[in-house]
Amino acid sequence: EYIRSYYYNKLEYTRFSSSVGKYVGFTEYGVKNAAAWNNNPSILSRAKAQKEAYCLHNIQIDYNNMLTKS
Repeated sequence: EYIRSYYYNKLEYTRFSSSVGKYVGFTEYGVKNAAAWNNNPSILSRAKAQKEAYCLHNIQIDYNNMLTKS
């Protein structure tokens, strides 16, 4: 699962989760940002593509490192 969170003053205001497939806002400002980002197809598709670009590329490296240390 790919999660990208946005914080301000140690308070999470918006999060993208690949399992949900969209941005979710936790504050008034975050809800407005999430709505705008979810209505923009290019931003939403770029966030969804980050799972393949980041997670799937690094999962084998992380998995191998965990096996050698346990």
